[in-house]
Amino acid sequence: MSMLDKLKSLLQGHEDTARQGVEKAGDAFDAKTGNKYQSQVDTAQQKINEQLGTQERKPDDQP
Repeated sequence: MSMLDKLKSLLQGHEDTARQGVEKAGDAFDAKTGNKYQSQVDTAQQKINEQLGTQERKPDDQP
């Protein structure tokens, strides 16, 4: 079992919490670096969310 598979199994059912943590970590990193790496941080956040299968829902999206 790969590390990513193990993480996915641990986070199963807690995707929203994981997404919030990724956002907070990215925002904190942006604040510390003065947004110097903002585009890279945004890309990393997007890739992590894709790997976890946590696509952020917009209010008008159907479940």
